[in-house]
Amino acid sequence: MTSPSAVSAVAPRDTGGPAVATVRRAPGVRMVDGSVLAVALVCAVVGALLPLRGSDSFTVAPVTGVGMAVLLVVLGQLARLRFRIGRGTVSVSWGEAAFILGFGIAPPGWLPAATFVGVTAAWAFLSWLNGQRAIADILRLSSSLTVGAAGATAVSYAITGPASSVGDLRTQLGLLAGAATYQVITLGLAVLALALRRDASAVQIAARAAHAKLPVFAGSVLVGISTLYLLVNAPVWLIALPVILWLLQRAYRHHLRAEEERRIWEAFARATRALGGATEQAVAEAGLHGALDVFEARRVELEVTLSLGPETGADRRYSADAEDVAPGATPGPVITRAMTVGGARVGDLTVWLAEPALPAAQDELAVSAFADALAGALHDAAARERLTLLDAKIAHDGAHDALTGLANRTALLNDGDKLVTSLHRERPVAVLLLDLNNFREVNGTLGYRAGDAVLRIVAERLGQLCREREIIARLGDDEFAVLLPTVAAVAGSATPLHDAPTSVPQALRRAREVIDAVSKPIDIDGVRLVIEVAVGVVVEKAGCAELGELIRRAGVALDQAKALHMAVAAYDSTRDATSTDHLSLPAELLDALTADDQLVLMLQPEVDLASGAPTGVEALIRWNHPRRGLLTPDSFVRTAENGGLLGPFTRYVLDRALRAAAGWAAAGLDVPVSVNVSSRSLLDPTFPAQVAEALRRHRMVPDRLVLEVTESLAVSNSGVVDEVLAGLRELGVQISVDDFGTGFSSLSFVTRVTVDELKVDRSFVQEMADSPSAAAIVRGAVELGARLGARVVAEGVETADQRAALLALGCTAAQGYHFSRPLPADKIIPALRQMADAAPPTIVPLRVDGAS
Repeated sequence: MTSPSAVSAVAPRDTGGPAVATVRRAPGVRMVDGSVLAVALVCAVVGALLPLRGSDSFTVAPVTGVGMAVLLVVLGQLARLRFRIGRGTVSVSWGEAAFILGFGIAPPGWLPAATFVGVTAAWAFLSWLNGQRAIADILRLSSSLTVGAAGATAVSYAITGPASSVGDLRTQLGLLAGAATYQVITLGLAVLALALRRDASAVQIAARAAHAKLPVFAGSVLVGISTLYLLVNAPVWLIALPVILWLLQRAYRHHLRAEEERRIWEAFARATRALGGATEQAVAEAGLHGALDVFEARRVELEVTLSLGPETGADRRYSADAEDVAPGATPGPVITRAMTVGGARVGDLTVWLAEPALPAAQDELAVSAFADALAGALHDAAARERLTLLDAKIAHDGAHDALTGLANRTALLNDGDKLVTSLHRERPVAVLLLDLNNFREVNGTLGYRAGDAVLRIVAERLGQLCREREIIARLGDDEFAVLLPTVAAVAGSATPLHDAPTSVPQALRRAREVIDAVSKPIDIDGVRLVIEVAVGVVVEKAGCAELGELIRRAGVALDQAKALHMAVAAYDSTRDATSTDHLSLPAELLDALTADDQLVLMLQPEVDLASGAPTGVEALIRWNHPRRGLLTPDSFVRTAENGGLLGPFTRYVLDRALRAAAGWAAAGLDVPVSVNVSSRSLLDPTFPAQVAEALRRHRMVPDRLVLEVTESLAVSNSGVVDEVLAGLRELGVQISVDDFGTGFSSLSFVTRVTVDELKVDRSFVQEMADSPSAAAIVRGAVELGARLGARVVAEGVETADQRAALLALGCTAAQGYHFSRPLPADKIIPALRQMADAAPPTIVPLRVDGAS
């Protein structure tokens, strides 16, 4: 017999019947329950009034037959088995056997009424036995089985007719059809009841219920027909019936329990696979949802006591409820298990079961196993989180001063260098170096704790003065540094972008603001102090010096301020003992040209904006100075020009660039190389011959070499320049105008000299999103390039938005950190190949050579 279980929110551990109905009942559920009850009552009354005659196989008084039918229904219900589906249960009883026997003993019309009375009596007894009050659930159960009995009676009577014999095949087929009808109706009502209460999906409920009940149904039908046959033909054999029923009952119980255990451990495997979260929160959420699924529980709670570190607060609690649990209701039978790993307490897992599907010991074993798996996952997640926190702390401590929390020297150099190199190379930047006067007296008089307090107050005041993108650092002892990446913007002046010297007054003004803020009186251990500060200031173009050199120069300025007893002083190169570098630099550059490890060739790809395929490579030279560190060309090209080393230097760079280009050409990568040319080289009539010799030496096709010139060189000596450029073009070498748009002779130069490429200066690319004038210059360069038959390359592209904006303006090529940083020669070929392979095959980058 199939019976919809009571969907419970409160049930004792050994519930024997429907649990107390405390869950929310939607209007649809109440409507269905009421309709089924009404149909059941109608079937019972109408069936009792119909003059349906029972079987002729044996004679029993109608009243006795009805009583025996009621007794059979009661016994069939008391011998029920239950299994869990979702968070509800389905009862499996000997209902089909009771129906078959009742059909042969009692008038068939009375079977619905007998079923209603028998089911109600059986479940009322079970509810009383378990100390429950479940009238609504009992009525719902009785009505659904009564409807099933009514349908089964109608089908069986229609087949067997009023006069039937147990040995008749027609009668047996009728009883089988009736039992099947009973099964279908009661199973359908059970599925409907559980689905409406959201215990599980209708498909899941139907599949699992059918799988569990089919063996029981077959046995129940066989027992019913066999027993009825023995009653008529061989009553003596009924003595063996109890043993057979007992064996079948045990077999069915084992079958249902094995199915439930299989489901639990399959869900257990799924749940434990999902416990590999990186954080405690992720593991806890996976554990809660996993426990709801494994045990089909009403509620799960998790208390985690495992410490993640000294910052961890009180124990953490997590919980999850099934969707159909009423607010504030006690969910059901509860199992709590402590979670430990290697003797260390992790927390507690508490699971409220909807119904105990397994024996208490097995339910507790399953919860214990899940608790152990969850404990291990939480322990691993805690270990990972502790390692993450430790790594973060190490990284933080490595970049910050332990006393003040400011950046330290290493962080200033690393982050500051990145910030400075991201700026336009003509942008003035400043470094302020602060030193506290007579700080040792504070330590000596008031103690080191007072000195530390002073340093923390200074750091706090500097932090309050910090503006966007500025970096404040403690370099050591009582020395602090402030990096100002936009000096002109500090004072709101209209200082030209390229005019660093005129930005010095702005930096000095900011230094005085710092002095005023830091020098305010403070109270330390009851002593009122005034902190005196000396500040050294240096201002330089972003592309003209490394940050380490700027800090050194600021230190020189600080020493000057202290020597002159001034609060602030700007860097004066005439007072810098190392300013004699310009005297030794030519000799050092000559040595670098013969060394193998000082002048470093870096190569940065140019790419097609649409496809990302490489269209060229720009050669960049860096000087790894043994004493001054890595120097950019701005620091030493002028030395080469003025020291008579321009020829050897240019030949060196050209030779290295062509050697690298020959390497990637041999690898099957057909992209040109671009080399920056000094304006002094274009004043040398022999320069075309030098280029021709370099091309011959490296067996390079001339149009695979692009010489980048600055447009400002056209303002003087135009005759010599034009002659040299004409000689280069006659060779077949391509000419590119670098930093296009920043000079004053753009149009006159490109109309006088045929060029193959215009390179838009990075300042316009980076400012075009916020500056209409910068965008107009980029658009104008693109349109001019189209009219001249020259390609246009945008420099300094660092973001995808800039790439999209350039494409919208019609620009087709670009270079910048968004695509690739400058790479050493030994890494350029793999990078070019990767770019070429990643480009869409249908897009072939086109380089425009000359005016073609």
